[in-house]
Amino acid sequence: MTYFDFLLRFLVIPILAFLAITYWDHKKNRQIHGFRNGRFVWAAIGIHVLLAVVYTTPWDNYLVATGVWYYNPELVTGLVIGYVPIEEYTFFVVETILSGLWWWFLARRISPLPTGEGPGVRAHFVPNKLLIYLSTSVLALLWLVSAYLFFFGAAEWTYLSIILFWALPPIFIQLLFGADILWQYRKLVFWSILVPGLYLSLMDILALTETTWSISPSQTTGILFFGILPLEEVLFFFVTNILITFGVTLLLAHVSRERLAGIRKQLQVWKERRALGPQSR
Repeated sequence: MTYFDFLLRFLVIPILAFLAITYWDHKKNRQIHGFRNGRFVWAAIGIHVLLAVVYTTPWDNYLVATGVWYYNPELVTGLVIGYVPIEEYTFFVVETILSGLWWWFLARRISPLPTGEGPGVRAHFVPNKLLIYLSTSVLALLWLVSAYLFFFGAAEWTYLSIILFWALPPIFIQLLFGADILWQYRKLVFWSILVPGLYLSLMDILALTETTWSISPSQTTGILFFGILPLEEVLFFFVTNILITFGVTLLLAHVSRERLAGIRKQLQVWKERRALGPQSR
């Protein structure tokens, strides 16, 4: 199975199915509540596609250059940018689109807040700073551990540590802005992460069996599911879907817009006080 065969069968075809469902839901005027709709969702998915390509490219090139991942030369086109085949860049794009469409599919069927649109939603949302501080503190500690393992740990920690070293900083920013918002939408967030994470992990078993790509045994922990799927691969698919789900949820939620407006207002007040200098005291 070539890499493009894998992408077509397991990502492009589901994308086409979700596009058809999205079109059908649009015809029936099925909306999502608590979030911006329509073109804003397409824009959010497009933003995450761009971020996925830009942020993942250096990381993925490092993994391939150091032999953590490697590809069967007979099952890729041979067109390479940096160290990475073009198929891998395509995967960044189609995984993000698939996960974004799955989120949208669920959001049209799960109403996270009982009453749903515009500024009125503020009355039903209670900010939780403790949750923000606690979640970001735990994540920061985990990142420090991953950094230590990446730079000073044994070889078998390489893949695991570099996934966390790469993925946790943007997740930290997402939680710092809206861990409590994500918790408010926890049902939507949970299923948006779980299903594509599991699906892509199981499909990865087929790719590994077909030697479409391979993972270095010496740079992984050796923990395997079904005797072939490394723990690190499962982690990779789940953290990428965490990044996408958290990002899309926070970008589109009405509550996020109000929070962002509040932050801008605070910054404006701070700038005005600073401009006034000692007179403002």
